[in-house]
Amino acid sequence: MRTAQNSEPPQDEGVFSRWTTRRWLRAGVFVTLIVLAVLGSLGGWAMWRTSQITSELVNRRSPALIEAMRVEQALVNQETGIRGYGLSGRSDFLQPYTQGMADEKSALRRLRPLVGDDARASADLAETERLAGAWQQRIARPVSAASPRDAVKLATERTGQGKAAFDALRKALTRQQAHLQDERASATGDLRRAVTLRNWVFAVIAVVIALVAVLVFEGLRRGITGPLSRLGTDAREVAQGRFERSITGTGPADLRQLAADVESMRGRLLKELQFSEASRVLLDEQAADLKRSNTELEQFAYVASHDLQEPLRKVSSFTQLLQRRYGGQLDEKADQYIAFAVDGANRMQNLINDLLAFSRVGRQYNDHQRVDLEALLDRALDNLSVTVEETGAEITHDALPTVVGDPTQLGMLWQNLLSNAVKFRSPDRPPRIHVSASREDDTWNFAVGDNGIGIAPEFREKVFVLFQRLHTKDAYPGTGIGLAMCKKVVEFHGGRIRIDAGHAPGTRISFTLPAADDSAPADSQRKTQP
Repeated sequence: MRTAQNSEPPQDEGVFSRWTTRRWLRAGVFVTLIVLAVLGSLGGWAMWRTSQITSELVNRRSPALIEAMRVEQALVNQETGIRGYGLSGRSDFLQPYTQGMADEKSALRRLRPLVGDDARASADLAETERLAGAWQQRIARPVSAASPRDAVKLATERTGQGKAAFDALRKALTRQQAHLQDERASATGDLRRAVTLRNWVFAVIAVVIALVAVLVFEGLRRGITGPLSRLGTDAREVAQGRFERSITGTGPADLRQLAADVESMRGRLLKELQFSEASRVLLDEQAADLKRSNTELEQFAYVASHDLQEPLRKVSSFTQLLQRRYGGQLDEKADQYIAFAVDGANRMQNLINDLLAFSRVGRQYNDHQRVDLEALLDRALDNLSVTVEETGAEITHDALPTVVGDPTQLGMLWQNLLSNAVKFRSPDRPPRIHVSASREDDTWNFAVGDNGIGIAPEFREKVFVLFQRLHTKDAYPGTGIGLAMCKKVVEFHGGRIRIDAGHAPGTRISFTLPAADDSAPADSQRKTQP
């Protein structure tokens, strides 16, 4: 269990020592957002101020001055046309006057809204329009409306008045343009100062943002990444085997709590490791004893099976001699006893041979090579040809691949599976046996299915146990080692074997073997007739 001193973070002095990483981050983000909001407001105000002055200069001051100059140009054109017409009496001199009147109206129409909010500019414009109207009413309109002869006479009579009136108009135009130029110069100065202020504001913003970034980086380094890095370094050293190294936490409260938890875990792991090491030593000793015992048992089974062959052959030979020589000469009981002895000796011989073959799987037969399962199956069918012919069995199979394994063991596998399928046939129908093969990724799936008597569900695992029989020796002969040997061979080759529950009637035994490279067979199916 976790100790009390490791269940809570170290209690430092001060309020901030109890702040967690989340609280520090929240405070830092809040302060940063406030600073950025203030800086953004200042920058926005500076941009707005610059934009307003620029808009005032571009959209009002400069166009107003330009339109005032166009008004002056239009009035000068009018005066030029009237003077030329009054001196020469030629009507073509009125064309500048006519164009000037149109230009004046257009320029005034554009100028009025530009100076509407400026009292002095509006007063200048009103004065200009008043003087222009007086000149036009007194001089321009009468002269332009008169005939050429009368126009010359009228212009000569009013020369002094026209000059005085137009000079007054010129002064008013000059004064108006001077005021507009002053206002534009003032706006230009305001724009220059606003741009300078904007640049300073953005420079300050950049400096403050850089300072905030440095402070955030340094705060993260000291408060989070630094303590985490030290904690990670200590944890990696512990993971590399230095379990005696203690882990001390720094930084916010939750990181110190995490370090305390890791330290508690290190202490517990150290105790568990010490216990596991003692258990491992004991387990290694037991494994060595078990390996030695298994080796001795395998050796004993092999030697016992091998050494029992000679005395058993003697017993079998002499009991058979007794049966041949004295059969029918003794009473019925003696003949029966001799038959029992001969049968028992033969069954013992078969049992010892099967046990000897079972003990050799994985020990003596271990020559892995590329094996053609087609050839092994043909050989097994040749060995069973007499039984197949006697029972009328029909055995078919898919095209079989090439795998890597021990040919002797795989041959015993086919021999046992096919002989079982023929042996446990149904008395009501001839045996029909099919061997299938299909590949799935790096594994070959095989199945040997028949239409025999089948296996009850409760015995589907029991049949793979050594010496387990489901029938008496009188009903079906055998030693009960065949399927156990099949299981041992398949598992020795890295596969698995089982009985399919959904197959009916009869039995289908499925097993897997690892696929070899380029092990795909030809697309064909073969059939063995009885």
